Amino acid sequence: MSEKIRRHYVVKGRVQGVGFRYKAYYAAQAYRLTGYVRNMYSGDVEIEVQGNREAVDKFFEFAYRDRYIQIDDIKSTNMPIIEDERSFKVKDSY
Repeated sequence: MSEKIRRHYVVKGRVQGVGFRYKAYYAAQAYRLTGYVRNMYSGDVEIEVQGNREAVDKFFEFAYRDRYIQIDDIKSTNMPIIEDERSFKVKDSY
């Protein structure tokens, strides 16, 4: 079994109004990840994702295959695990 990790991402580019949050949700479901995704008022998207290292590393592969989504930059920070987290949510903007 691989190591469990949690990462915080800020994704810049054409990522709002193109279905990015829902693609992130479906990718998280497919990879059995927990966390959340939400739009930021800056136009960026914030994501916290937790799960096995291999699954977290594959999480963004889905976005690069979509012609409407354009990721210009991703900032990533490792975070402490949230032990009792059980789902991945699409949250309201902030």
